[in-house]
Amino acid sequence: MQKRTSRNSLGGHHLQWDDVRHFLELARLGSLSAAAKALGVEHSTVARRIQSLEQSLGLRLFDRLAKGWSLTREGELLTVQAQRIDDEAQAFSRAVLGASSQHGTVRLSAPPVLASHFLVPRLAAVRSQWRNIDLQVIGESRDANLVRGEADLAIRLARPTAPGLTARRIGELGYGAYAAHGYTHRPSEEWEFLGYDDSLRHVPQQHWIEQIAGNRRFVLRSNDLATLLHSARVGLGIAALPHFLAAGDDALTPLPTAAYPDPRPLWLVIHPDVKRSPRVRLVADVLIALMSNMKHELLDSTR
Repeated sequence: MQKRTSRNSLGGHHLQWDDVRHFLELARLGSLSAAAKALGVEHSTVARRIQSLEQSLGLRLFDRLAKGWSLTREGELLTVQAQRIDDEAQAFSRAVLGASSQHGTVRLSAPPVLASHFLVPRLAAVRSQWRNIDLQVIGESRDANLVRGEADLAIRLARPTAPGLTARRIGELGYGAYAAHGYTHRPSEEWEFLGYDDSLRHVPQQHWIEQIAGNRRFVLRSNDLATLLHSARVGLGIAALPHFLAAGDDALTPLPTAAYPDPRPLWLVIHPDVKRSPRVRLVADVLIALMSNMKHELLDSTR
């Protein structure tokens, strides 16, 4: 049976919701490439959808400029109404999920290295507890928009400030300074350091490692924790790394320091509408129990 798309008729043309959805994303981000990335499509698809919507409405919604796509006055007026429709569509999707069973897909957003190196191996060990669920793990540094349905659950290192979300503290993430074995045998004034780039220089563990480094060089910076891990392993320098990642690594050794940074709290974030879903609730309970049972691995540098 052919899938039907909800649409309204305007002057003999059909207004399709997918066109409106692409319009909203382009209005929000201002460039074809950014909108395409957010929607998971090619940039030509976004352009085609906008053209289709403009033809349906008989209006020009964007001015095509060299530096991006800018909303026309008509486009600005329609953005407000389109956003209201999108909010209702997202609320409907959450309501459907809330009425669902323990069978189906649950999407979990988490920091990439925490997802790949900590969560997935331990979730595999308790597979029998979520046997009827297909788990989609989204490793990303940014905060997934749970209101817009980008994920059903999220593990974050900061408590959410967006309204309408609930958060539960489920653990703490401890950090230490780590280097390859033998690295610190050299004079301390010759030590070099590894750190986050400017996009993440605000995080507590970066402030801490910069205090240790003082005037000594940062020979490598990255926005990727895995890159810092492997750079430390091959002897490039000293990095602030979470204990769960570095304490059990035979290639690394912790540095004795006067004070370690305060652990960072881990928050499990969920939209209240989605919380009513049996399968989302089940996965949330599995994550809460897992974090409780493994709290020493997240905090301890001596395991």
